[in-house]
Amino acid sequence: MENNSLELEEQIIKMLKMVYDPEIPVNVYDLGLIYDVDVDDFKNVTIVMTLTAPGCPLADYIIEDVKMKVESIPEIGNVEVKLVFEPVWHKDLMSEEAKLELGFL
Repeated sequence: MENNSLELEEQIIKMLKMVYDPEIPVNVYDLGLIYDVDVDDFKNVTIVMTLTAPGCPLADYIIEDVKMKVESIPEIGNVEVKLVFEPVWHKDLMSEEAKLELGFL
């Protein structure tokens, strides 16, 4: 059972890496916008995420894209995306690849 949940988490991360902020050429996972992914015993998923800025005009689009991509995994039950602004996002949360892509390295 442990292996299945690890495999499912890898599938979720793969889907999150397909979601982009249309204004930034890096996916939301590598940008460090995903703070937590929790899968319960019934394969319902709760994702805690933030945005690069609280006033992001594309917030609804990005959140809906996260939800739809994760829901596309056949084993997944319900998906809830919780948007938070604490802790505040900063560039140190980005992966090395994202920092390189955006010229921070």
